[in-house]
Amino acid sequence: MAVLVAVDQAEFRRVRDTVEVSDSALSKHVSTLEGAGYVEVRKGQADGRPCTWLSATPVGRRAYESHLAALGAIIERS
Repeated sequence: MAVLVAVDQAEFRRVRDTVEVSDSALSKHVSTLEGAGYVEVRKGQADGRPCTWLSATPVGRRAYESHLAALGAIIERS
């Protein structure tokens, strides 16, 4: 989510390379996040090749910000 909230959208391959996971691992996580309404997946073509773009939904952005706030509160209490 950190990668996606920083941009409007990101290509699947870019996210995969940034977080250094396999295609299948990222695919599983994206499916879970999409099911929760946190991520939107859009498929199309770029330069004549299949391409998948990922973007954080408004719900996903709010959930991410809430998670960061909760982590911050935990750190402050430590």
